[in-house]
Amino acid sequence: MGFTYSAGETKSSARKLSHNRVLQGMEALKSSFLGTSLLLPPPLKNPSTKPSKHSDRPTTIVFSITPDRWSLSDGNNSNRLAKPKPKSKNPKNPLSDDNARRIIKGKARYLSTLRRNQGSGAQTPKWIKRTPEQMVQYLEDDKNGHLYGRHVVAAIRIVRSLSAKAEGSYDMRQVMSSFVTKLTFREMCVVLKEQRGWRQVRDFFAWMKLQLSYRPSVIVYTIVLRVYGQVGKIQLAEQMFLEMLEVGCEPDEVACGTMLCSYARWGRHKAMLSFYSAVQDRGIVLSISVYNFMLSSLQKKSFHGKVVMLWRQMVDKRVVPNHFSFTVVITSLVKEGLSEEAFKTFDEMKSFGFVPEEVTYSLLISLSSKNSRLDEALRLYEEMRCRGITPSNYTCASLLTLYYKCGDYPKAIGLFQEMERNKIKADEVIYGLLIRIYGKLGLYEDAQKTFEEIEKLNMLSEDKTYLAMAQVHLNSGNFEKALITMEIMRSRDILFSRFAYIVMLQCYVMKKDLESAEITFHTLYKTGIPDSGSCNDMLNLFLQLDLIGKAKDFIGRIKNDFVEFDEELCKTVMKVYCKEGMVRDAEQLIEEMDANGSLKDSNFIQTLLMVRKFEKGGGNFYAFKQPDAMALGMMISLYLYNGNDIKRDGILKSLVNSNGGGVILVSQLISKFAREGDISKAESLHDALIKLGFEPGDRASASLISLCGRKQKLEQAQRVFAALENFPTTGKLVYNSMIDAYVKCNKPEKAYSLYIEVTQKGQELGAVAVSLVVNSLSKNGEHQEAENTIRKSFLEGLELDTVAYNTFIKAMLEAGKLKFATTIFEHMLSSGVTPSIQTYNTMISVYGRDRNLDKAVEVFDMASNLGVPLDEKAYANLISYYGKAGKSHQASILFTTMQERGIKPGKVTYNIMINVYAAVGLHQEAEKLYQCMQKDSLAPDSLTFLALIKAYTAGLKYTSAEETLILMQKIGIPPSCAHFNLILTAYSKEGLTEDAERIYKELSRSGLCPDLACNRTMLRAYFDYGHVAKGISFFERLKESMERDRFAMSAAVLFYRSVGIDSLAEEILNSMNSFGVPFLKNIEIGSKVKANA
Repeated sequence: MGFTYSAGETKSSARKLSHNRVLQGMEALKSSFLGTSLLLPPPLKNPSTKPSKHSDRPTTIVFSITPDRWSLSDGNNSNRLAKPKPKSKNPKNPLSDDNARRIIKGKARYLSTLRRNQGSGAQTPKWIKRTPEQMVQYLEDDKNGHLYGRHVVAAIRIVRSLSAKAEGSYDMRQVMSSFVTKLTFREMCVVLKEQRGWRQVRDFFAWMKLQLSYRPSVIVYTIVLRVYGQVGKIQLAEQMFLEMLEVGCEPDEVACGTMLCSYARWGRHKAMLSFYSAVQDRGIVLSISVYNFMLSSLQKKSFHGKVVMLWRQMVDKRVVPNHFSFTVVITSLVKEGLSEEAFKTFDEMKSFGFVPEEVTYSLLISLSSKNSRLDEALRLYEEMRCRGITPSNYTCASLLTLYYKCGDYPKAIGLFQEMERNKIKADEVIYGLLIRIYGKLGLYEDAQKTFEEIEKLNMLSEDKTYLAMAQVHLNSGNFEKALITMEIMRSRDILFSRFAYIVMLQCYVMKKDLESAEITFHTLYKTGIPDSGSCNDMLNLFLQLDLIGKAKDFIGRIKNDFVEFDEELCKTVMKVYCKEGMVRDAEQLIEEMDANGSLKDSNFIQTLLMVRKFEKGGGNFYAFKQPDAMALGMMISLYLYNGNDIKRDGILKSLVNSNGGGVILVSQLISKFAREGDISKAESLHDALIKLGFEPGDRASASLISLCGRKQKLEQAQRVFAALENFPTTGKLVYNSMIDAYVKCNKPEKAYSLYIEVTQKGQELGAVAVSLVVNSLSKNGEHQEAENTIRKSFLEGLELDTVAYNTFIKAMLEAGKLKFATTIFEHMLSSGVTPSIQTYNTMISVYGRDRNLDKAVEVFDMASNLGVPLDEKAYANLISYYGKAGKSHQASILFTTMQERGIKPGKVTYNIMINVYAAVGLHQEAEKLYQCMQKDSLAPDSLTFLALIKAYTAGLKYTSAEETLILMQKIGIPPSCAHFNLILTAYSKEGLTEDAERIYKELSRSGLCPDLACNRTMLRAYFDYGHVAKGISFFERLKESMERDRFAMSAAVLFYRSVGIDSLAEEILNSMNSFGVPFLKNIEIGSKVKANA
């Protein structure tokens, strides 16, 4: 229906009538179009309605949502899906007005292109055929190549200008009064279409409906719907749609699509789906662009289920999807967890010839990663790379996560390197994964560097990155750095998650900080029921601190809180019960785990249940191929704690008789108790197995004997060893462990005796035993026996390893048998045994002590040429022997070479090098080294200052030497007699007796008692420079401490003779003879004074 206002009707009556019509239309929309299909009449196959007096012929109008903003077609055509036939199929039919308009528009676009491409390559315009009537109309419109006539352009401009005026300040009828009867219906549609403001569209459309040339058409309503939809005037659009229905215009797929797009654009999804349902009931098939609009809108609001539903309906309607459709739907399928359908749609997309985007590949790779489908993810990644698609950092993060889950860390590192080559910027998530991977590989320094790099890039914002770094520190055993990382996270106001408190708890547990751990656990408890892992950490902390009471209370508390026990927590709780002998509690826990059923696949729990059944007389171990050793050990420990040997022996007997591996399992239990340091349990089980007539495994017996040796329980070790004498198959592991026990209990003679006894029986004990024996004999000073043992092993052709050869060489070095040590080294090389760095270090010492510096250098070069990584000790060793040979220059070069090769010198090496300079009086170089040592944050020790004083005294810098003594006292290092003696000696040699006396007095005032070396130095100063009286006085004061010193007594004899006291001189000579101290004949009082004269 249409309304035409006469000139006499007022504006208020028109508004009232329009308002009533809108209300009626909205009611009809709610009750009919969206609720049933009665409102829209069935399409008219043969329309019988007569054209209005303002219409000469029916007009065919089409509106579609395409890049072309609007086009015309027959909106009331019964066959709404039929495409217009090409002109060539009906050449005799004259062109309609609409087709003529299309041709004119085409020419206008062509001319526009021509104007943009002026030049030598400009396109040549083609003639466009028109009928005579069309040509006349074209000339009357005075278009002359323009898109619209002048009067249409003027109308567009005038209506657009109204946007600058306030609403209600103009009357559209007055504004458009000059255009009455001048604009055709088609031209009014053009004016309407070209408007930009919804108010101008509303007012102009109201004016259009008053014109004689206006006729209701789905096209004009579609234009208005589109404008209202673009600005979000959904209510006005609904009113306009109802009005269209009231005037008898049947909506086509374009009108319905426009309405659906409006709903989708502004997120009115409920109304959109309701409207879409009504459209489906009418059998209207929408275009793919409308479906894409709806799919995209639903997906933006995460309505992925509705996206999938709409997609399936679209496929049922046989609407051909495009690239965008596939991309959107695959995303929603992945989000809904429909992985199979997602991959099927992905394959279908490729079959249509569409190349998937990176985001599609990324989603499917992420889906494969979550499902741990490594091969599928790698196939997708390779396919994407083959298509030349650069992966995003999200894709790389998904692959890195998958590699991390599968433990394929080298490939993860390779992928990260590939990202760097392709200049793919890594985000914080990727860096966090890289930190975790470095942690798993044990590359803790690389993980720390990566963490610092993230901080420098200002990308450190997520708590997960901090927690990853903290966990890496925990894995390396460095809880202090982990806590520092957590504190940095807290200081930057990053909210602590539940997982953050779990990591914090692990830090305090490793630190054994009970108070902080309890506070953290309490905070974690506030976030919900604690996880089994955190409970297990707390329980282990109580056990480590031997707080069994707290552990028992804690177990009761977590049971009351219904914490879900996992296998590890069960094991820890059972440890507490075993430690306290809580049999009933252990049995109750086993029954609870059985009733729970969550750990039915746990071998540990099933073994506990089997022991319980056996105890009740209803079970055996035949069903178990491999019972859990820990579970058996715990149950046996409970019976041992309560002194129930009968139950223990019953379990053992059933185990060894019913299970072929029973003896092996019991032997493993013995080894387990030995590793835990529980001698009584291990020995009890060992004895019980022997009583049953079974020999424990050599490894179990050896571990028990070794434990006894470590704990200095030699008698128990001997008892265990003696119990095995009845078993002829005792292996060398047991003998070696007994020898080791003798060595650890400081009984080298018994170790040697046992070794000789066993080897004489023809039992070969191997390299380990002979190494133990030789080492113990050497430490005990029995060098000849050690040498005999070495020679015996060579004669018997015993196969030796590197450790054994190293032990032999070191023993002969300590015995001073350097030639034999060299022979051992040569034997080692000829036997094809590869020397270690310890071998080369020892041989450098051998040749250095033998004063064969060239050979020492040769060994050093040999190690270097063979690629053996030389350590600081090797360099320091050779530098020391260079210094002893007076070759300070070569020592300095070697010291520099060591640093160039990345070996940072330690305190010992610095001291050696300062000593080298001191020996040749290069005090300046020594002082520079001292300063470098401080720069390297190495605190000097007593030996450092001793070498420094030696350098100053050798360089005649006595004041600097005394200042060094003062410096030592200031920094809290007390000087020794050796420090004072260096200065005493320097002053004595120079004849500075008074200075020597002053230093000697300072030595006494410092609280030290001068040793023999200092007293001898002072006495020599008096003797060499002829201070007889002082010399006699000094000797008489200290003669008891110098009674057997050859020089002191010889000097005293000469002192007394020089002053004529021959009796005392003879007394001292007699004393020397009685002590067997020979008199020095080549010394003379005042020899230095005479020499200087």
